[in-house]
Amino acid sequence: MNRFCLTVTCPSRRGIVAAISTYLAEHACNITDSAQFDDQETGQFFMRISFSPEDGASLEALRKGFDKVAGPREMTWAFHDETEKMKVIIMVSRFGHCLNDLLYRVKIGALPIEIVAVISNHMDYQKVVVNADIPFHCIRVTKENKPEAEAAIMKVVEETDAQLIVLARYMQILSDDMCQKMSGRIINIHHSFLPSFKGANPYKQAFERGVKLIGATSHYVTADLDEGPIIEQDTVRITHAQSASDYVSLGRDVEASVLARAVHAHAHHRAFLNGNKTVVFPASPGSFSSERMG
Repeated sequence: MNRFCLTVTCPSRRGIVAAISTYLAEHACNITDSAQFDDQETGQFFMRISFSPEDGASLEALRKGFDKVAGPREMTWAFHDETEKMKVIIMVSRFGHCLNDLLYRVKIGALPIEIVAVISNHMDYQKVVVNADIPFHCIRVTKENKPEAEAAIMKVVEETDAQLIVLARYMQILSDDMCQKMSGRIINIHHSFLPSFKGANPYKQAFERGVKLIGATSHYVTADLDEGPIIEQDTVRITHAQSASDYVSLGRDVEASVLARAVHAHAHHRAFLNGNKTVVFPASPGSFSSERMG
Protein backbone atom coordinates (compact mmCIF):
# COMPACT_ATOMS: atom_id res chain seq x y z
CA MET A 1 0.00 0.00 0.00
CA ASN A 2 1.22 3.49 -0.84
CA ARG A 3 2.30 5.67 2.09
CA PHE A 4 2.15 9.41 1.49
CA CYS A 5 2.40 12.51 3.64
CA LEU A 6 1.28 16.10 3.25
CA THR A 7 3.08 19.07 4.76
CA VAL A 8 1.37 22.42 5.12
CA THR A 9 2.38 25.89 6.31
CA CYS A 10 -0.07 28.77 6.17
CA PRO A 11 -1.53 31.71 8.10
CA SER A 12 -3.56 30.47 11.03
CA ARG A 13 -7.32 30.50 10.57
CA ARG A 14 -10.38 28.44 11.42
CA GLY A 15 -11.21 25.30 9.43
CA ILE A 16 -7.77 24.30 8.09
CA VAL A 17 -7.73 20.83 9.64
CA ALA A 18 -11.33 20.19 8.59
CA ALA A 19 -10.64 21.23 5.00
CA ILE A 20 -7.58 18.99 4.70
CA SER A 21 -9.26 16.02 6.37
CA THR A 22 -12.33 16.39 4.17
CA TYR A 23 -10.20 16.52 1.01
CA LEU A 24 -8.35 13.34 1.95
CA ALA A 25 -11.57 11.56 2.91
CA GLU A 26 -13.16 12.50 -0.42
CA HIS A 27 -10.19 10.87 -2.15
CA ALA A 28 -10.54 7.65 -0.11
CA CYS A 29 -7.39 8.30 1.94
CA ASN A 30 -6.97 6.78 5.39
CA ILE A 31 -5.09 9.07 7.81
CA THR A 32 -2.50 7.13 9.82
CA ASP A 33 -0.67 9.92 11.66
CA SER A 34 -1.21 13.64 12.12
CA ALA A 35 0.64 16.46 13.89
CA GLN A 36 -0.11 20.18 13.94
CA PHE A 37 1.02 23.37 15.63
CA ASP A 38 -0.57 26.80 15.71
CA ASP A 39 2.07 29.41 16.57
CA GLN A 40 0.17 32.24 18.15
CA GLU A 41 3.25 34.50 18.20
CA THR A 42 3.87 34.35 14.44
CA GLY A 43 0.31 33.62 13.37
CA GLN A 44 1.50 30.61 11.36
CA PHE A 45 -0.01 27.13 11.24
CA PHE A 46 2.04 23.98 10.60
CA MET A 47 0.80 20.49 9.83
CA ARG A 48 2.18 17.11 8.78
CA ILE A 49 -0.26 14.33 7.99
CA SER A 50 0.50 10.73 6.91
CA PHE A 51 -2.07 8.76 4.97
CA SER A 52 -2.68 5.84 2.63
CA PRO A 53 -5.04 6.01 -0.37
CA GLU A 54 -7.36 3.01 -0.22
CA ASP A 55 -8.20 3.14 -3.93
CA GLY A 56 -4.60 3.53 -5.12
CA ALA A 57 -4.84 7.23 -5.93
CA SER A 58 -1.56 8.67 -7.19
CA LEU A 59 0.30 11.66 -5.81
CA GLU A 60 -0.22 13.43 -9.11
CA ALA A 61 -3.99 13.12 -8.79
CA LEU A 62 -3.93 14.31 -5.18
CA ARG A 63 -1.74 17.29 -6.06
CA LYS A 64 -3.91 18.26 -9.00
CA GLY A 65 -7.00 18.93 -6.94
CA PHE A 66 -5.48 20.22 -3.72
CA ASP A 67 -4.96 23.78 -4.91
CA LYS A 68 -8.69 24.35 -4.46
CA VAL A 69 -8.11 23.77 -0.73
CA ALA A 70 -4.71 25.48 -0.52
CA GLY A 71 -5.26 28.58 -2.62
CA PRO A 72 -7.91 30.37 -0.53
CA ARG A 73 -5.94 29.61 2.64
CA GLU A 74 -2.54 30.79 1.30
CA MET A 75 -0.94 27.42 1.96
CA THR A 76 2.63 26.42 1.19
CA TRP A 77 2.20 22.70 0.74
CA ALA A 78 3.75 19.52 -0.64
CA PHE A 79 2.77 15.88 -1.02
CA HIS A 80 5.54 13.33 -0.46
CA ASP A 81 5.93 9.60 -1.08
CA GLU A 82 7.17 8.24 2.25
CA THR A 83 8.75 5.22 0.55
CA GLU A 84 11.09 7.39 -1.53
CA LYS A 85 14.49 8.07 -0.02
CA MET A 86 15.71 11.66 0.01
CA LYS A 87 18.85 12.27 -2.06
CA VAL A 88 21.59 13.67 0.16
CA ILE A 89 25.15 14.97 -0.31
CA ILE A 90 27.48 14.77 2.69
CA MET A 91 30.34 17.25 2.99
CA VAL A 92 33.25 16.52 5.34
CA SER A 93 36.79 17.73 6.08
CA ARG A 94 39.12 15.82 8.40
CA PHE A 95 36.87 14.80 11.31
CA GLY A 96 35.10 11.65 10.16
CA HIS A 97 32.92 10.64 13.12
CA CYS A 98 29.71 12.16 11.74
CA LEU A 99 30.34 10.83 8.23
CA ASN A 100 31.00 7.30 9.50
CA ASP A 101 27.93 7.42 11.72
CA LEU A 102 25.68 8.52 8.85
CA LEU A 103 27.12 5.85 6.53
CA TYR A 104 26.43 3.17 9.13
CA ARG A 105 22.88 4.35 9.87
CA VAL A 106 22.09 4.36 6.15
CA LYS A 107 23.57 0.87 5.79
CA ILE A 108 21.34 -0.59 8.52
CA GLY A 109 18.25 1.27 7.29
CA ALA A 110 17.99 3.70 10.22
CA LEU A 111 18.00 6.77 7.96
CA PRO A 112 15.58 7.11 5.02
CA ILE A 113 18.12 8.74 2.72
CA GLU A 114 20.22 7.91 -0.33
CA ILE A 115 23.73 9.33 -0.14
CA VAL A 116 24.38 10.31 -3.75
CA ALA A 117 27.84 11.84 -3.17
CA VAL A 118 30.39 12.79 -0.56
CA ILE A 119 32.34 16.01 -1.09
CA SER A 120 35.50 16.87 0.81
CA ASN A 121 38.28 19.42 0.65
CA HIS A 122 40.70 16.63 1.64
CA MET A 123 41.37 13.03 0.54
CA ASP A 124 41.23 11.46 4.01
CA TYR A 125 37.93 9.59 3.55
CA GLN A 126 38.07 8.71 -0.14
CA LYS A 127 38.65 5.01 0.50
CA VAL A 128 35.88 4.80 3.12
CA VAL A 129 33.38 6.43 0.77
CA VAL A 130 34.38 4.52 -2.36
CA ASN A 131 34.22 1.23 -0.44
CA ALA A 132 30.60 2.11 0.37
CA ASP A 133 29.93 2.46 -3.39
CA ILE A 134 29.31 6.19 -3.10
CA PRO A 135 30.88 8.76 -5.48
CA PHE A 136 33.63 10.81 -3.81
CA HIS A 137 34.55 14.32 -4.93
CA CYS A 138 37.61 16.11 -3.62
CA ILE A 139 37.10 19.83 -4.16
CA ARG A 140 39.95 21.86 -2.71
CA VAL A 141 39.05 25.24 -1.25
CA THR A 142 41.35 28.23 -0.89
CA LYS A 143 40.77 31.95 -0.48
CA GLU A 144 41.62 32.40 -4.14
CA ASN A 145 39.39 29.68 -5.65
CA LYS A 146 36.35 29.74 -3.36
CA PRO A 147 33.83 30.88 -6.03
CA GLU A 148 35.08 28.18 -8.41
CA ALA A 149 35.01 25.55 -5.64
CA GLU A 150 31.41 26.39 -4.71
CA ALA A 151 30.44 26.31 -8.39
CA ALA A 152 31.91 22.80 -8.55
CA ILE A 153 29.93 21.82 -5.44
CA MET A 154 26.71 23.17 -6.91
CA LYS A 155 27.41 21.25 -10.12
CA VAL A 156 27.48 18.02 -8.11
CA VAL A 157 24.21 19.06 -6.43
CA GLU A 158 22.56 19.64 -9.81
CA GLU A 159 23.94 16.47 -11.43
CA THR A 160 22.81 14.25 -8.57
CA ASP A 161 19.49 16.04 -8.08
CA ALA A 162 20.35 16.23 -4.36
CA GLN A 163 17.61 17.55 -2.10
CA LEU A 164 19.79 18.12 0.97
CA ILE A 165 23.40 18.91 1.88
CA VAL A 166 24.69 17.69 5.24
CA LEU A 167 27.79 19.39 6.64
CA ALA A 168 29.28 16.52 8.65
CA ARG A 169 32.07 18.61 10.20
CA TYR A 170 32.90 20.39 6.94
CA MET A 171 35.33 23.06 8.08
CA GLN A 172 34.73 25.69 5.41
CA ILE A 173 32.39 28.69 5.60
CA LEU A 174 29.85 28.73 2.78
CA SER A 175 29.22 31.95 0.91
CA ASP A 176 26.05 34.00 1.40
CA ASP A 177 25.10 33.23 -2.19
CA MET A 178 25.25 29.46 -1.68
CA CYS A 179 23.37 29.72 1.62
CA GLN A 180 20.58 31.63 -0.12
CA LYS A 181 20.43 29.23 -3.08
CA MET A 182 20.14 26.25 -0.74
CA SER A 183 18.02 27.91 1.96
CA GLY A 184 16.40 25.25 4.14
CA ARG A 185 18.39 22.53 2.39
CA ILE A 186 21.73 22.58 4.25
CA ILE A 187 22.11 21.11 7.74
CA ASN A 188 25.18 21.71 9.92
CA ILE A 189 26.48 20.34 13.23
CA HIS A 190 28.62 22.13 15.80
CA HIS A 191 29.50 21.90 19.46
CA SER A 192 27.19 23.87 21.74
CA PHE A 193 30.01 25.75 23.46
CA LEU A 194 29.64 28.67 21.05
CA PRO A 195 29.99 31.49 21.79
CA SER A 196 31.67 30.69 25.13
CA PHE A 197 34.48 28.64 23.58
CA LYS A 198 35.31 30.02 20.17
CA GLY A 199 38.27 29.16 18.00
CA ALA A 200 40.51 26.10 18.10
CA ASN A 201 40.17 23.20 20.53
CA PRO A 202 36.76 24.04 22.06
CA TYR A 203 36.75 20.81 24.05
CA LYS A 204 40.16 21.62 25.53
CA GLN A 205 38.85 25.07 26.50
CA ALA A 206 35.81 23.41 28.07
CA PHE A 207 38.03 21.00 29.99
CA GLU A 208 40.14 23.86 31.32
CA ARG A 209 36.97 25.62 32.54
CA GLY A 210 35.60 22.46 34.14
CA VAL A 211 32.28 22.37 32.33
CA LYS A 212 29.78 19.72 33.44
CA LEU A 213 27.86 19.26 30.19
CA ILE A 214 29.06 18.48 26.66
CA GLY A 215 26.58 19.50 23.99
CA ALA A 216 25.94 19.68 20.27
CA THR A 217 23.54 21.62 18.05
CA SER A 218 22.30 20.83 14.55
CA HIS A 219 20.76 23.66 12.55
CA TYR A 220 19.87 24.89 9.10
CA VAL A 221 22.65 26.93 7.51
CA THR A 222 22.14 30.62 6.89
CA ALA A 223 24.44 33.50 6.01
CA ASP A 224 24.80 34.15 9.77
CA LEU A 225 27.52 31.73 10.85
CA ASP A 226 26.24 29.06 13.29
CA GLU A 227 23.06 31.05 13.94
CA GLY A 228 20.58 29.27 11.67
CA PRO A 229 17.28 27.81 12.90
CA ILE A 230 17.97 24.96 15.34
CA ILE A 231 16.63 21.50 14.51
CA GLU A 232 18.09 19.27 17.24
CA GLN A 233 20.24 19.54 20.38
CA ASP A 234 21.52 17.24 23.09
CA THR A 235 23.96 17.08 25.99
CA VAL A 236 25.94 14.51 27.95
CA ARG A 237 27.13 15.00 31.54
CA ILE A 238 30.83 15.28 32.43
CA THR A 239 32.56 14.68 35.76
CA HIS A 240 35.74 16.14 37.25
CA ALA A 241 37.46 12.77 36.82
CA GLN A 242 37.34 12.83 33.03
CA SER A 243 40.20 14.03 30.87
CA ALA A 244 40.35 16.43 27.93
CA SER A 245 40.46 13.44 25.57
CA ASP A 246 37.26 12.12 27.21
CA TYR A 247 35.64 15.46 26.43
CA VAL A 248 36.58 15.07 22.77
CA SER A 249 35.31 11.49 22.60
CA LEU A 250 32.00 12.26 24.29
CA GLY A 251 31.60 15.42 22.25
CA ARG A 252 32.05 13.57 18.97
CA ASP A 253 29.53 10.97 20.09
CA VAL A 254 26.83 13.51 20.85
CA GLU A 255 27.59 15.43 17.63
CA ALA A 256 27.01 12.31 15.54
CA SER A 257 23.78 11.46 17.34
CA VAL A 258 22.36 14.99 17.11
CA LEU A 259 23.21 15.34 13.43
CA ALA A 260 21.61 11.98 12.61
CA ARG A 261 18.39 12.96 14.38
CA ALA A 262 18.28 16.28 12.54
CA VAL A 263 18.76 14.58 9.18
CA HIS A 264 16.10 12.01 10.10
CA ALA A 265 13.61 14.77 10.94
CA HIS A 266 14.28 16.63 7.69
CA ALA A 267 14.16 13.47 5.55
CA HIS A 268 10.79 12.57 7.06
CA HIS A 269 9.49 16.11 6.37
CA ARG A 270 9.00 16.74 10.09
CA ALA A 271 11.08 19.94 10.29
CA PHE A 272 9.50 23.27 9.30
CA LEU A 273 11.17 26.67 9.15
CA ASN A 274 9.41 29.20 11.35
CA GLY A 275 11.31 32.48 11.01
CA ASN A 276 14.49 32.17 13.09
CA LYS A 277 13.20 28.96 14.67
CA THR A 278 11.87 25.58 13.57
CA VAL A 279 8.84 23.48 14.26
CA VAL A 280 9.91 19.81 14.53
CA PHE A 281 7.18 17.21 14.93
CA PRO A 282 8.18 14.05 16.83
CA ALA A 283 8.85 10.82 14.98
CA SER A 284 6.28 8.06 14.99
CA PRO A 285 6.96 5.39 17.64
CA GLY A 286 9.56 2.88 16.52
CA SER A 287 10.72 4.86 13.47
CA PHE A 288 14.04 5.97 14.94
CA SER A 289 16.34 5.01 17.76
CA SER A 290 17.92 7.98 19.54
CA GLU A 291 20.52 5.81 21.23
CA ARG A 292 24.06 7.06 20.70
CA MET A 293 26.49 4.76 19.01
CA GLY A 294 29.89 4.42 20.64
